[in-house]
Amino acid sequence: MQKILSTFIFIALCSPAVTLAQRVQADTLGQYRLVWADEFNKEGKPDSTNWEFEKGFTRNHELQWYQPQNAVCHKGMLVIEARKEHLPNPNYVPRSSNWKTNREFIDYTSSSLNTRGQHAWQYGRFVMRARIDVAPGLWPAFWTLGVSHPWPFNGEIDIMEYYRGKLLANIACGGNAPNKAIWYSNTQKVDSLGKSWVKKFHIWRMDWDEKMISLYVDDQLLNQVELSKLVNRDGSGYNPFKQPEYILLNLALGGDNGGDPAGTEFPRKYEIDYVRVYQKQESSKY
Repeated sequence: MQKILSTFIFIALCSPAVTLAQRVQADTLGQYRLVWADEFNKEGKPDSTNWEFEKGFTRNHELQWYQPQNAVCHKGMLVIEARKEHLPNPNYVPRSSNWKTNREFIDYTSSSLNTRGQHAWQYGRFVMRARIDVAPGLWPAFWTLGVSHPWPFNGEIDIMEYYRGKLLANIACGGNAPNKAIWYSNTQKVDSLGKSWVKKFHIWRMDWDEKMISLYVDDQLLNQVELSKLVNRDGSGYNPFKQPEYILLNLALGGDNGGDPAGTEFPRKYEIDYVRVYQKQESSKY
């Protein structure tokens, strides 16, 4: 039986019709198993048993107001759409010093989805196939956060992040003060990947186990950090990457890092073909 299976895998991998995602899945037979996936094949709203939405202004002084209606499943894709709109801010407080409430109007809308409270995993292979928009001011991301402790002491992994002409692969643990993160970051300029790169779908992947976190795009290693280096620096001795993490997908605009979208035509789209999680059979936790 093993010989027949090996022959089948060899033939499948040599077929030009086989996608990179199928190759990844075939390569991990016997080592990994698929424990969760969303293929986004149902038309309409994202599956509520997988995803919940952030709402309003959320973080990083970003320009967009997050709302569920900007995320739709259509023709086998999750499409997160950023729109330029002019709406009243329902949380507006005149003369407020809080950036979330001192804006009288909403100028942009988008969506942010996550699996918090519904699905989280400790260790595994996390995979997304997507096409990102690299217009000025856009900040798409595919990332994870730990289920316990406040940020950044819960641990953040940015499997895919883009802004200002570069891809980022980031890992962060807690520093020696509240809200202070220790970052392990690598970047890749999109221009260096070829003229047609931005027009295509690509596969982002994280391999995470009890020893290492490795981040890839199209099998190119972008960042790799040993877990032993990721202990929070607050004296607790706590390693946030030895706990389950949940997935986030969002399209942000502007803010602390995203750049200026003023000259960008809207709407803009972040198109996600699928998100999958694999785990080694001997250590599956979900």
